[in-house]
Amino acid sequence: MNAFDPRLTPARPDLASARLRGQIEAARFVEGEPQRVAWPTVPVRATASPEASLVTETLFGETVTVFETTEEGWAWGQLDADGYVGWLPAEALAPLRAAATHRVAALRTPVFPGPGIKAPPLLLLSLNSRLTVLDIHGRFARTPAGFVFAGHLAPLGEHAGDFVEVAAGFLGAPYLWGGRSSLGLDCSGLVQAALTACGVACPRDSDMQEAALGTALEPDPAAFRRGDLLFWPGHVGIVEDRGTLLHATAHAMAVVREPMARALERIAAASAPLRTVRRLTG
Repeated sequence: MNAFDPRLTPARPDLASARLRGQIEAARFVEGEPQRVAWPTVPVRATASPEASLVTETLFGETVTVFETTEEGWAWGQLDADGYVGWLPAEALAPLRAAATHRVAALRTPVFPGPGIKAPPLLLLSLNSRLTVLDIHGRFARTPAGFVFAGHLAPLGEHAGDFVEVAAGFLGAPYLWGGRSSLGLDCSGLVQAALTACGVACPRDSDMQEAALGTALEPDPAAFRRGDLLFWPGHVGIVEDRGTLLHATAHAMAVVREPMARALERIAAASAPLRTVRRLTG
């Protein structure tokens, strides 16, 4: 990837991150302020407008380095998890306090006002959201946000073992361009969510993933094996088994299993033939 890919470079003609001083030209350089995400999901947009394209999302408990907050209530910053740059609602962010200790390990989980299931939930958090566990009350973990069923959490250093199984947990979730949560996600968001749950650092967009993940193989369907990543221009899918592609697709507007031969033929007819196969190792 280009070191100055605009998706990953916190720089505009009028403002840039201080770490880029001497590398680019900008009218002003600032250090940036770390903040945490306080909403279950927060849209990150291309421009400071609620009507602007959704380029990605950030999840509860993730952190953002904010370089500017406007009077209109927009924050321009960079996501610390994957480096993506964009505009967020400033009211969705809060000061950093205690460091996160756990992540949500279930597809989604409710946050309750007390250690029980009958009170109306305060929040509904998606897989990979981050929380600070203060102590345990029976089956529930107490966090600054409320009480979460402890069985839905995992310490930050504890990971899932099979990213294909994690991705399959999203079957039926709606397709959402730019989405990263169980309430809606796109093809690369599915790959990123599943790999993140397994402790594998993963870029955000499919072209970034194609360049950074695994080892390139010849695109031979006879050699596919579980966990291989298949790339087309603008799309990525996961080999669940040699005969099945698992992916989030606008064709079905959902995360689906699709017969491999049919998927290869359909996507080639609609856009382009399979371009790259990448196999993860370790």
